[in-house]
Amino acid sequence: MSKKIVIVGGGPAGTIVANLLTKKLKKEEASVTVIDKTGRHVYEPGLLYVTLSDQDPKGIVKDEKDILNKKVRLIVDEATKIDTKRKMVEMKSGNRFDYDYLIIATGARLCPEEVPGLKEAAYHFYTVDEALKLKDALEKFDKGKIVIGVGGVPYKCPPAPAEIACFLDYKLRKRKTRDKVEIHYLSPLPRIFPIESVDPIVNKIFEKEGIKYTTFFNVESVDPKRKEVHSLEGETIGYDLLILIPPHRGSKVIEDSGLGDRGGWVPTDRYTLKVKGYDDVYAIGDATDLPISKSGAAAHYEAKVVANNIASEIKGIESRDKYNGKVVCLCDAGNKAIYMIILQSPLVPDGSIVC
Repeated sequence: MSKKIVIVGGGPAGTIVANLLTKKLKKEEASVTVIDKTGRHVYEPGLLYVTLSDQDPKGIVKDEKDILNKKVRLIVDEATKIDTKRKMVEMKSGNRFDYDYLIIATGARLCPEEVPGLKEAAYHFYTVDEALKLKDALEKFDKGKIVIGVGGVPYKCPPAPAEIACFLDYKLRKRKTRDKVEIHYLSPLPRIFPIESVDPIVNKIFEKEGIKYTTFFNVESVDPKRKEVHSLEGETIGYDLLILIPPHRGSKVIEDSGLGDRGGWVPTDRYTLKVKGYDDVYAIGDATDLPISKSGAAAHYEAKVVANNIASEIKGIESRDKYNGKVVCLCDAGNKAIYMIILQSPLVPDGSIVC
C-alpha cells in the first residue's frame, strides 16, 4: 500500500527532501505532500545583495510550486498542531493530514521582541522587507558609527553578521565615504568569526580594513533614545545606525505541539536525523537542535540522508546512511571571499575546515 509522506515546511530543507523522495519512489510506493504557509520560496543568501548591491528582490523569491517536482502535492496552509500519537497534522483552515512518515522542516522564526528596544531601534537583513529598509538607511548614511551584532544565539547563517561588516566596508570605500564611517562589530563569542579555524583569516581582514570589534558582547537591551546597546557583561556601545540580527526560535507549531526544547528546536538524532523517541518522524534544516550551522547547505546534506533512508525503508532495502555534519559555506567580503567545507561531526568535534 502506498505510504503517505508529509513534509511540514517548504524552505530549502522541505523542498529538497520532497524532490529527492519523488525521484527515489514511484507513485504507487508513496505520495509526497509539502505543507507551506506562504507558498513562496525565498533564496535567503540573496538578501545580503538586496541590502548592499543591485539585487532585485523579485529575483530571489519564487512560487514554491515552480521549484517542486510536479509529483509533489503542495498545500498552502499553516500547520498549527502536530499530533504524533494520531500521526496527523492539523491546519489553520481546519483540514487535517495523516501520515506514515513525517518530516519536520519548519525552520526558524525571528523574535525581535525578546531584546527590549531592538524592534524600535535596529535594522537587519533577514527578510526581504527588512533588507530593503536597511538598504534605504545605508544609502542615506554618509558619516557616523555603524554597529553590527546579533541579538541571540543560535541564528541563521552564523557568518552573516561578520560578512555584512566586511561587505559594508567594501561598499563604503567604493562610495569614498569610508573615512567618515566607523564600523564596530559585536560578537557574543570570544572571537570574531564563529568557526575557530577561520577566525584568524577574518581577524586579519578586520584589522587591515579598520573594522573595530568587541568580543564577549551578549546583547541584553537597546536604548533607542540614547542610541546605545547594552550587554549582559555590563558594557555599553553607542551607535548612529544599528544592525542587529534578532533572536531566533523554533517554529510556533513545534512549541504548540510540545515537540521542541526551551528554544523551540526539535531534539534530533545527529546521525539518523530522526526526532528523538520516534521512528517515523524526522527533522532537518533550521528546525533541529543539532550543534551545526542553521543554513541551506546543512539542510541540503541532511535532506539527502533522510530521503535515502525513508525510500530504502519503503522499498525494504537496508540503508546505513548517516549525516556526518557536513556544511559548505561561502563568506563574501565584497572584493574577497572565504570558501569553507565544514565537518561538524562527533568524530571531528572541533570541525574540519578547508578554506
